[in-house]
Amino acid sequence: MNWSFNAVRSGFAAGLACYFVVTASNVWSGDWPQFRGPHRDGLSTETGLLQRWPQKGPRLAWKASGVGEGYSSVAIAHEHVYTMGDLADAAYVFCLHPKDGAIKWSAKVGETGGNYKGPRCTPTVDGPHVYAIGQFGDLVCLESATGHEVWRKNLPNDFQGEAGPWNYTESVLIDGNTLVCTPGGKEATLVALNKGNGDVLWKGTTPDGDPAGYASPVVAVIDGTRMYVQLLAGGAAAFDAKEGRLLWRYGTDTDHFKDNTANVPTPIVQGNRIFFSAGYGRGGGLVEVTRQGDEWNAEEIYFNKSLNNKHGGVIWVGDYLYGDHDSSGRPFCAEAITGKTVWRKGRDGDGTGSMAITYADGHLYCRYENGIVSLVPAVPTGYQETSSFKIPDGTEPSWPHPVVLDGKLYLRDQNVVWCYNIAK
Repeated sequence: MNWSFNAVRSGFAAGLACYFVVTASNVWSGDWPQFRGPHRDGLSTETGLLQRWPQKGPRLAWKASGVGEGYSSVAIAHEHVYTMGDLADAAYVFCLHPKDGAIKWSAKVGETGGNYKGPRCTPTVDGPHVYAIGQFGDLVCLESATGHEVWRKNLPNDFQGEAGPWNYTESVLIDGNTLVCTPGGKEATLVALNKGNGDVLWKGTTPDGDPAGYASPVVAVIDGTRMYVQLLAGGAAAFDAKEGRLLWRYGTDTDHFKDNTANVPTPIVQGNRIFFSAGYGRGGGLVEVTRQGDEWNAEEIYFNKSLNNKHGGVIWVGDYLYGDHDSSGRPFCAEAITGKTVWRKGRDGDGTGSMAITYADGHLYCRYENGIVSLVPAVPTGYQETSSFKIPDGTEPSWPHPVVLDGKLYLRDQNVVWCYNIAK
């Protein structure tokens, strides 16, 4: 497809360049080391992929069983695959060999169960360590090669954390030597820890002590200030990366994100513009963040209720946003800078229910709740599937986000990880 970097119209080129710069210190070439990829935006840089799949789907490279219950996606780093799942006795982090999916090691994280059974966090891999949060707030740092435990915290016990009814779901952020996560509550709404030993660097709070939402934090650098942006239960918030001071808030009313059933999608940063979205009929909005002296302001450019997204994620490709409309299984394409909907999927194809999305090589990889995976050109001219297949013996709801890396498509489906060859 054609990427349109129209800096005058959208500021996309400048934002993209800035975003790659501020996150580059944590990215290894050829890795997908955390939730939604190297830059937490759901965009893969893979090329040379199949533009159409065989009728029964791409060729299976391997199938790995034994990773338990849960909705974690996969992280891939140092030529290994990492995910989480519940076994009978505990929630675990698993490390798989990339050639055949054999389990190299597993490490206990915390209790099993939860509102939805199993972990939802995707591990974050950073050099010699891997970090993960269990559904009840058990935060662990493990050796990525062996699974040996380095340190651990518990968000409710150590920080009087407050999660939503669906427990903890976020994937931790590693930024340089800092680990950022969201205990929620009045003592440490957001917390920064030394990634090496777990020591507290700072605790950031909101005036109301928002409970944790279900989103994952991201980095933004605006007007020379590095900040951590998160979508909490009561709306969006940004904290100064050095000291944890609350810089600005957005969407803290019931017409936006406050008192919503669940705020899940990860924010998308493009320069000083940030897109937020939530499902359950709420919507999606774009803000422009500016500073005057010590005062910060997040000015709303638009808020469009038709751009609501429950938990499958939204991606920003060129001048357009793509994501599922709430959890309808009817994806949308919208102009990123105006919020105007360009198209919405009708009743095309066999995919139904909430759709999780990833982008690679000009295409959207759409994974539907009923186990259908579709390949769709990422173009503003309309939704048109070129190929689709059903995950064999798939379980519903089929929710974890797909991953595209090194000519492979990775799909987590409860106790199984599927790996498909999608290179030409």
